[in-house]
Amino acid sequence: MSNRDDSAFLDDIKEAARRIAVYTDDLDYEAFLNDFRTQDAVVRNLEIIGEATKNISEELKGRYPLIPWKGLAGVRDKLIHHYFGVNFDIVWNIINDELPQIIVQLEEIPNN
Repeated sequence: MSNRDDSAFLDDIKEAARRIAVYTDDLDYEAFLNDFRTQDAVVRNLEIIGEATKNISEELKGRYPLIPWKGLAGVRDKLIHHYFGVNFDIVWNIINDELPQIIVQLEEIPNN
């Protein structure tokens, strides 16, 4: 059991999401596919988002039902289909289609 509270885990999620945005800001899909360092950094931060989300209390999740908590917690499972690789089409879609809105939603949660 962790001694950290929801605000610490929320900070982890927000920071990981911000890092992903910075890492990929000037990349198009082709550049992302050819940049293994950025791929590794993004995947690691998506893992952090997933793990930190699993530690958010059910009470806080209940107060913000529009945030896709279950999807965030399962992001690692969504990315890795087999032991041999990550589906970077899915990663790119998360980065561009889901993450910007999630960042906005998370920023609306006050720090306690």
